[in-house]
Amino acid sequence: MDNIWKSGMYGLIVADAMGVPVEFSSREDRKLDPVIDMRGYGTYNQPEGTWSDDSSMAIATLASIRDKGKIDYKDIMDRFQDWCMNGEYTPFDNVFDIGIATSRAIMKYSTGADPLQSGGETEWDNGNGSLMRILPVCLYIFEKQKNVKLPDNEAIDIIHNCSALTHAHLRSKIACGIYYFLVKAILDKDGELTERLQQGVDNAFEYYSEITKSELDNYNRLISLSEFKDVSEDRIKSTGYVVYTLEAVIWCLINTSSYEEVILKAVNLGDDTDTVAAITGGLAGLYYGYGNIPEKWKSKLQKRDLIDSLLNW
Repeated sequence: MDNIWKSGMYGLIVADAMGVPVEFSSREDRKLDPVIDMRGYGTYNQPEGTWSDDSSMAIATLASIRDKGKIDYKDIMDRFQDWCMNGEYTPFDNVFDIGIATSRAIMKYSTGADPLQSGGETEWDNGNGSLMRILPVCLYIFEKQKNVKLPDNEAIDIIHNCSALTHAHLRSKIACGIYYFLVKAILDKDGELTERLQQGVDNAFEYYSEITKSELDNYNRLISLSEFKDVSEDRIKSTGYVVYTLEAVIWCLINTSSYEEVILKAVNLGDDTDTVAAITGGLAGLYYGYGNIPEKWKSKLQKRDLIDSLLNW
């Protein structure tokens, strides 16, 4: 098996870089000019291989886990602040993309708020900004569970707290929790990708149905992936709303059969191209493996030495 950290993180970062040049473009634009390879410039006028806030925040989280050997909420927020204020964990030492909820949370933290009291708690704070960076936390918990018995409720508490650093509404926490169960199923189970994802969804719904049916209902389209697979593309939204993002991610995964194909499908949905692709890419990287992420894309990543240095531990 490939190193799961390398597979997952490269899967996320490469996909993010694929989406950056066309972020906010419409689906109609993408049909007229589909992305078929790594591009440069475009939306943010950045060279090809440039990754965005999705990767920066995931990398900052990874760096914290590596250095601390645990989940340290304050340290993670310190690193988010260093990213936001000083351009750490970026390709060119500057931040060109940051979500509103994330920015507000970091500003709140910088004025003295507790890390776990920094994230927005309203229904309007349900962008995909915590889901996009939760992968390293999921991988840390998965590896920890191999050595220490960590019940799902304790694992989910960690996942929810990590979401709450920037996105504290239960809907965003549940999205991150579902993602945790998807990661666990991909790495733990046998079978085709759709079968593993269905197992992850089943486990997530079993867990959350005992806690909050009203919020869980937002994700009901995912209950049967065999039915969801046949949903037409025009009923899949790829905006920054966390529910739509998770739906788009899973729909792309179950309608493709390779890393390259799934990332191109995610990017060509348009709208929040980098984040939808990054979240998709994390799961796709875990399933297909590092070796099946196209080298032609990996080789173009900016600051690849930073990525590799953090993965060599």
